Amino acid sequence: MSGPGLRSGQLAEAAGVNPQTLRYYERRGLLASPRRSPGGHRLYPSDTVTLLRVIKTAQRLGFTLTEVADLLDAGRHQHRGQPDTGLQARAREKLAEVERKLADLAVIRDTLRAAISAGCDDLVACAGSSCCPLPFAELAGPAERTNCADTC
Repeated sequence: MSGPGLRSGQLAEAAGVNPQTLRYYERRGLLASPRRSPGGHRLYPSDTVTLLRVIKTAQRLGFTLTEVADLLDAGRHQHRGQPDTGLQARAREKLAEVERKLADLAVIRDTLRAAISAGCDDLVACAGSSCCPLPFAELAGPAERTNCADTC
């Protein structure tokens, strides 16, 4: 990886991404346009490997590419005295979002467990059953509901 820079294929392999990812990230402004070799090949600085790994790690943590771009920009302009625009504030926001999703997933998990325990086997039949634990059961009017023993 020494020399005047990394060609697209070398960089992609070193960072564990697809070469098309590099061009996409350039279009999105996540990567600076690289200089070109006399033959027209893109040549990236070696520290671009680290940048790509940072981007991919941020994505695995749930940040969108737009959020990653904002974080990278905030990091570049950190000296402007705006502490709430950087990683700490964004990480707190993302953590709150993840915690909300986890709470939603816990409700889904518990509802599915209840549906399994209730023996629900037919979504349409269960929707009309008063013992069905699935949320759509409340959509059926009282006259349409059937006995638990008949459906679940």
